Amino acid sequence: MQEIADPIACVDCPLQSCPGLRPLEPNQLSYMQRFKDGEIALQRGDVLIEEGALHRRLFTLLDGVLIRSRALEDGRRQILNFMFPGDLVGLQSAFDEPATHTIEALIDARLCRFRRADFADLIAQHPALGYDITWLAAKEETALEGHIVSLGQRSARERVTYLAVWLLDRAQATCLADHHNTLALPITQAQIADMLGLSLVHTNRTLRQLAREGLVDWQSRRIHVPDLDHAADYAQFERKQGGGRPYI
Repeated sequence: MQEIADPIACVDCPLQSCPGLRPLEPNQLSYMQRFKDGEIALQRGDVLIEEGALHRRLFTLLDGVLIRSRALEDGRRQILNFMFPGDLVGLQSAFDEPATHTIEALIDARLCRFRRADFADLIAQHPALGYDITWLAAKEETALEGHIVSLGQRSARERVTYLAVWLLDRAQATCLADHHNTLALPITQAQIADMLGLSLVHTNRTLRQLAREGLVDWQSRRIHVPDLDHAADYAQFERKQGGGRPYI
């Protein structure tokens, strides 16, 4: 983890131009510039939040992708979610309790940092931003519901397809992927297995089957879904159209 000496001014925030994010208003940008406590950079594999540790900062992911996971005492791990630009990081442990999960960088990442103690002032000064924080927490719960349904009810092929479509959908909305349905992201088969509750052997067999069928071509460093709408229908993933996702 490295402190960034020249943080981006909020008025020049690259998230303002992402198609799936709702731009902040000028007065909100001005407030966030004062509210912001700096920026940090993570390299792939760096841990931002350690499971069981206390932390005093919240973050907005400015660039990159993070993994949120929990581990068992014997080393087994469950990946809970992937986090994309605009996501508020650390909110799940915002009430003076140890973190229940680990957050690490899947790829190099850059984050805006905020003092957690200042959030009461943010809500008092800008209730609309406070509402956006609640909205983000609700969307996180919705995403987790979709992943839980995959673990409990979807077949292996449906699980992998659902995850691929979900990742591409989030990436396209946050400027990490274009609309050719290809996402450059180094997700290993072991990480797919940790997310979807599959063995490595079953994961490998499922990926090869989906590639033969032309549904999902998932390589070690990229994901390609030839027909995103068809794959979404197959996995029963509802793609949202219009309406920007808020961020702070």
